Amino acid sequence: MEPDAKRYGEGLKPGERAPARYAASAIASRGRCHPEPECPTRSPFQRDRDRVIHATPFRRLTHKTQVFIYHEGDHYRTRLTHSLEVAQIARTIARQLRLDEDLAEVLALAHDLGHPPFGHAGERALDAAMSKFGGFDHNAQSLRIVIRLERKYQGFDGLNLTWETLEGLAKHNGPVTDTNSAVAKVMAGLAAWSDLEPYTHASGEAQAAAFADDIAYTNHDIDDALRAELLDFEALAQMPLIGPTVGELVREGGGNGVDGRLIYETTRRSITAMIADIVTQARSNLARLQPGSPDDIRKAGRPTVVFSDDVAKNLGALKKVMFDRVYRHEKVMRVMRDAEIVVQELFERCFSNPGAMPHNWQAAAEGLSERRRARLVADYVAGMTDRYALAEHRRLFDVTPELR
Repeated sequence: MEPDAKRYGEGLKPGERAPARYAASAIASRGRCHPEPECPTRSPFQRDRDRVIHATPFRRLTHKTQVFIYHEGDHYRTRLTHSLEVAQIARTIARQLRLDEDLAEVLALAHDLGHPPFGHAGERALDAAMSKFGGFDHNAQSLRIVIRLERKYQGFDGLNLTWETLEGLAKHNGPVTDTNSAVAKVMAGLAAWSDLEPYTHASGEAQAAAFADDIAYTNHDIDDALRAELLDFEALAQMPLIGPTVGELVREGGGNGVDGRLIYETTRRSITAMIADIVTQARSNLARLQPGSPDDIRKAGRPTVVFSDDVAKNLGALKKVMFDRVYRHEKVMRVMRDAEIVVQELFERCFSNPGAMPHNWQAAAEGLSERRRARLVADYVAGMTDRYALAEHRRLFDVTPELR
């Protein structure tokens, strides 16, 4: 059986459902920038997924910060565990909506490849350092990694992913309407091969992966914040969206704020409720839209895979509370201010003296204009793990913050 035969409903096991006509797998992929023979054992999107998993930047996510620095505790999320959690949720949503699970999965696994060390603190520092050279954006960096920066295949730079995967990564935050944005500029570089259609919405699979990211990081950041004692259950019970879940558990006699079972049960029920809401709302939208192809979802004029209005409103309010109570908590900000200094100083040293970088990066910097050298240095620093950045800073500077 051909690897994509299931798009026609052939060879399905009992209980399996064929992808819907609006799923990405319902039609042939729009292909890859560099033509390759089809794989005899995997669909194009399964092949994309495997290329992402085997990419060096994916492995580096093991030691890149989500919210808490890796050495603060063994159980806090990293960029890698976050990406795996997003993938699990994205596949669940895609399966319920009869979308292509493999495309949703690869988009979830790849969406944070471009994050620098120390999470958003590292991104702020790099963006400031690159302010005169086009700035830095982790979504654009993810695209640059899979298009050109990862170099392991003999026939091409990058991972040579399918059009659908590239489109989904580019539109992680929706249509790309700002032609001056970093993502738009990376997309423009592909124009000689194919138009990623920046002004349309992404596929249903990409929308599922984007909202899976929201579900995962909101709930799991709450989990980590409880374990770090930045939040307690009394405060959580008053918070939008998740408060009723906490109240229900307390009424059931679920324990107290230091009870690991209660922490897990809170996030478990919240994730389940949010997935159920998005699936219910998306089914209603699909019934109204009646899409006959993936392009019908792209051209619908609004997202199709979304939360209900009530949940979207409450999630926005919850994110605001999390921003104020967790992401801007002095315990977190103290560490992140020092992390920004580490990234800023690494960039400045390597930009002014490329000899501070490893030999292959030194060679690549020779003869470059100031702007291109800055981008090269940003690529080097962005690729660092937290621990490598700290080790390099200790090698190059007399004093390195402890980040505690």
